[in-house]
Amino acid sequence: MIEKKATKTTRSKKVKVSLKTESKIVGKKRIAEGAENKKKSQKKSKTITGKSAGGGLLAPAFDINGRSIGKVALPKEIFGQKPNEKLLAQAIRIYSVNQSVHAGSTKTRSETRGGGRKPWRQKGTGRARAGSIRSPLWVGGGVAHGPKFRKVTLTLPKKMKRKALVSAFSLKAQEESVKVITNIEKIQAKTKIVANLLKKLDLQGNCLLVISDNPINNGQNMKLATRNIQGILVSRMANLNAFEIIKSRNILLSKEAIGVAK
Repeated sequence: MIEKKATKTTRSKKVKVSLKTESKIVGKKRIAEGAENKKKSQKKSKTITGKSAGGGLLAPAFDINGRSIGKVALPKEIFGQKPNEKLLAQAIRIYSVNQSVHAGSTKTRSETRGGGRKPWRQKGTGRARAGSIRSPLWVGGGVAHGPKFRKVTLTLPKKMKRKALVSAFSLKAQEESVKVITNIEKIQAKTKIVANLLKKLDLQGNCLLVISDNPINNGQNMKLATRNIQGILVSRMANLNAFEIIKSRNILLSKEAIGVAK
């Protein structure tokens, strides 16, 4: 009986040792797999951000028909900077305030017609005393503390405006929302061409189409081709602001506009 117990204990020890070795092997395999996955994810992140081996930023380029023609280098000074979120918030707030119009206006008791004389004498009538029929308490009287027309304008220094634009472009470049379209300024004034382009690129949401400052035909063909498409905005490079860039989900740059941005 004693010998059987000894054999049982030795067997259990052997089983425990084999389990430990197996767990060590499995742990080493998992560590190796995790390291490989990290390397793969790092490689993917490098390719996702659109950075080339030389450190420049790359954006996918397409022709008017929506066919891919490779990649185009974007200027790092505009599309490769660290976004300043506080400055972006300030620029968007200033733009929205300047767009709002306080057009409501009511008349005070001094602006309403009539009410020049006292309705009745001060005492002896049994009525409450009154000095004018145009009092805010009377029907047809003036409005107390009503809205008045006012124009509110906030300003942002030029350097801060430019930094806000750079931050907005850099943020969109990080989100892979920037695409380059070649020869788009030579497009005909037909909605069908732009609609097919957007369909082939599979763009969802608002789209900002940026053209150069001196486009062909003053950009009239682009306006005519896009005015019946909902959610697309055409703007020149000089007229851009941070609010339009951030609001748009997709940025389509003409190749000529990239030269202006540099």
